[in-house]
Amino acid sequence: MIGTVRVLHQSPAVAGQFSSELESLDWEAATSQHVEATEADVRRALAKPKRDINDFVALISPAAKPFLNDMLKQSERLTQQRFGNTVSLFAPLYLSNTCANECTYCGFSMSNAIKRLTLDEQQVQREIQAIKKKGFDHILLVTGETKKVSMPYFERMLPLFKPAFSQLSMEVQPLEQDDYAQLKELGLDGVLVYQETYRRSTYLEHHLRGNKSDFNHRLDAPDRIGQAKVHKIGLGVLLGLDDWRTDSIMMAYHLRHLQKRYWRSRFSVAFPRIRPCAGGIQPKSVISDLELVQLIAAWRLFDADLEMSLSTRESAEFRNHAARMGFTTMSAESKTQPGGYADDAQEALEQFEVSDERSVVEIANAIRAQGREVVWKDWDISLNLT
Repeated sequence: MIGTVRVLHQSPAVAGQFSSELESLDWEAATSQHVEATEADVRRALAKPKRDINDFVALISPAAKPFLNDMLKQSERLTQQRFGNTVSLFAPLYLSNTCANECTYCGFSMSNAIKRLTLDEQQVQREIQAIKKKGFDHILLVTGETKKVSMPYFERMLPLFKPAFSQLSMEVQPLEQDDYAQLKELGLDGVLVYQETYRRSTYLEHHLRGNKSDFNHRLDAPDRIGQAKVHKIGLGVLLGLDDWRTDSIMMAYHLRHLQKRYWRSRFSVAFPRIRPCAGGIQPKSVISDLELVQLIAAWRLFDADLEMSLSTRESAEFRNHAARMGFTTMSAESKTQPGGYADDAQEALEQFEVSDERSVVEIANAIRAQGREVVWKDWDISLNLT
């Protein structure tokens, strides 16, 4: 496929940023490492009080599957020690499904013949009112990637949200350092930029047109977010685009790179699996429920301070056990189309299908049934170090 598509200009690797470090990491060697991991490697990793990337490789390897119960026990203990008995709930708000990218796995891809909608100020106010009625105090703003929905639009919209919500995060197109700094002044608390996959050849297979086809520019966005001193940086890969274990190893290197340089920021990871969508693809590397649980526990054992988020892509049954796996944050009653929360929302295509369609009340009750308390506020701005 890649030989038949036009690949846009690729930004050069930047010295001191992760694009430069990734050039020294060998995908095939990392794959061999998790394939060849042994039971002794797993036992050694489980016995250590602090774990490095080699230990993480062992814990996500096939050799660790028999140790899943031990991993879960340690994961739950570490999560409670660090985060207490709480789970934070947030709502994703899709501001626009307009997109200038062509991505094989996304319903917003520009070639999909769908109704496009970008919310204006009046529509945003209706969404705010509808979301606040559900109890949320933490919101994640999501858009497609296009010039129409860029800094001028964000500068108009963020002031509408900040008075209504204690925490404001964004998952939008990669921006420049000065842009992130400006949005921080307008009340932005966190930014999520998912790399989708760290394997360049696979990335270019699935990002056919648009600015998102620039692998290095996206890869270095978390560095620019850290340089702008944004409070929280979120990472993620789309599990299934390539070998999920090797992608997770590369993300572990990325996390450590960022933590060394931007230690004042908090960090989170998410675990999206490929879900059905218009024009979507089948996963190249299927990750089962048990393997996903193993991956989640391994991340907690790798980093006890890491925030971990679970979306409504997953089933209600799976999410009912989220707190015990080590998750600290969950979305609830998500609408993945623009205008989805207001009663008079116009019909528009969703980005992907939601699996857990329960109400906020039902999800909150399920969390309490696990002996956890629901938290609506993610962070208090007065605790910021910067």
